[in-house]
Amino acid sequence: MSSTWLVYILLSGLTRSPVLSAVLVLGFLWVADRYSVGILPSPFRALKRWQRASYLERLLGTNPHDRRARYELADLWVARGRYAAAVEVLKPNLEAGDDDVATLYLLGVAYLGAGEVARGELLLEEAAKQEPGYQMGAIDLERGRWRLARKDLKGAREALERLRVARPGTVEGRVLLARAMDADGRDADAALVREEAWKEYVAAPSFQRRRERLWAWRARPGRPLAYGAALLVAFALGFSVMSRVSFPSREGYYDAAPLAEDSDYAE
Repeated sequence: MSSTWLVYILLSGLTRSPVLSAVLVLGFLWVADRYSVGILPSPFRALKRWQRASYLERLLGTNPHDRRARYELADLWVARGRYAAAVEVLKPNLEAGDDDVATLYLLGVAYLGAGEVARGELLLEEAAKQEPGYQMGAIDLERGRWRLARKDLKGAREALERLRVARPGTVEGRVLLARAMDADGRDADAALVREEAWKEYVAAPSFQRRRERLWAWRARPGRPLAYGAALLVAFALGFSVMSRVSFPSREGYYDAAPLAEDSDYAE
């Protein structure tokens, strides 16, 4: 953050516009994040999801028995971390007889996020009985994630080890497993698992790297941070050079050196 602040101060001096400088810095950071770490959310995707959620809420206001709309809205709420709201939306589907694996899985995740561990684990167990390999280990991924959050290290390791078998290329699963090992005092094993996660990320196809970029950063934070810092410095230096040519000095003349006069016109 200190380097970002220094770049902002530099740009403010060059452009003489704090607002423009802030826009340039924020815009550059967002573009760099899109092509490197991928932490910042896409505003366009967030807007589309918000519009879709608003539409589904209006739809359920007029037709509360639309179970497909309930499922889709609950899925959006879970993605936004609104677990209690997702439970309230999706629970009527289960009560109406929807006990398919997708409903059990989504409602189980919502219950875990809402803090109702027993119900969440029970629903995920029922989903696993119906389809153990659902979405290539998605059930064990959620089990491992939430068990790790509540310090159930043994249960988290068991679920994440199963995930590593069901989904060999998972970066997220390996990083979570490494965290469980760290918390259990197995630092050497955790380091090996993080190295595995990075190798899987490097070897993965581009669409998978985009999806797991954040977890690769967590496996080896130094790489993307160094990359982002180098881009930021290059941006500041490039803008500094361009500004010396483009921006007039206080005396009203350009800072760039004047062109040499043609000898034919010299007096």
